[in-house]
Amino acid sequence: MSVHDDPADAAALAAYAAVLADAVDAAVVPWLVRLARERCSRHGIVVDDPRRAALDGVTQRAGAECAQSVRQLLSTDIDDQTTTPLELLRSATRPVTELLDEWGVPPTARDEFDERAFPRDHHALVPASFADVDESLLEPSLVWGAAKAHVHLRRRRGEGRR
Repeated sequence: MSVHDDPADAAALAAYAAVLADAVDAAVVPWLVRLARERCSRHGIVVDDPRRAALDGVTQRAGAECAQSVRQLLSTDIDDQTTTPLELLRSATRPVTELLDEWGVPPTARDEFDERAFPRDHHALVPASFADVDESLLEPSLVWGAAKAHVHLRRRRGEGRR
């Protein structure tokens, strides 16, 4: 918290961050499982018991790491945040990509922008927005983002910068 922060604004931002973190925690594993199953189904690859066990292990680990990283990020002062919750969700797809590669799932056709922006996402798993992960993330992400922007602007004004 900065000396320029209004305590009520800081408390509201923290509350919105907690709501977003809880929503990410609830959504990330089902989303990762859904992505993997959709890619397998598209190519006729059956997710049998051994694959289901592997998928559960990978998605549980990736989901837990993602949720923890999001909570850590959102508890960090806004001036010290070096990434975004959406970028952390994007990173959670890497282990699923590796698993799909192991299973021989063919790459998904992507447009030029996606190939350039996310070169290792050859299964097109990376979300463009929170809504791509789950609709339940849309409102909390927007509210948190607006609160963060508000606190940021108030800080800069308090510092005499804009």
